[in-house]
Amino acid sequence: MDTTDTAGSGSDDEHDLEISLASATELCRLGLGTMVDIRQAFEIEMKGAVPGAVHIPLFEVKLLLGHTLSEDEQDVLDAGQPTDIDVQGFFTTLNRLHHGHDNIVLCLCNSGRRSLYAARLLRSLGYGKALSVAGGFQAWKKQLPPAG
Repeated sequence: MDTTDTAGSGSDDEHDLEISLASATELCRLGLGTMVDIRQAFEIEMKGAVPGAVHIPLFEVKLLLGHTLSEDEQDVLDAGQPTDIDVQGFFTTLNRLHHGHDNIVLCLCNSGRRSLYAARLLRSLGYGKALSVAGGFQAWKKQLPPAG
């Protein structure tokens, strides 16, 4: 039984899907990438937003695509109000970023775990330039200058 594909195993596949926050920020600065915040709306409201990021809530997208949510994912989804995203809006947004602007889609979640899943999912849907931002929002917050 091959266990190299489990989350957090450090498999080569994960390394191919991850990009450092510094590299992701530079790609955005150069106009080559777009941050896509996949957290639920209430997470962004509670913890803060990444300026310039496009919001596409992962768990709602999974449901739209007919994927089953785990119990934990369903709990997170139920904790907030649903957004008005639909399948057409999801694909229109991604096509505009990925194909229209030829941008790298840089998935960002809270810690970097969900964004790995999102990058894999997007690649399976034909978005070959999807990457996960290592460390997620927590890493982004740490790189901000201290307040005060």
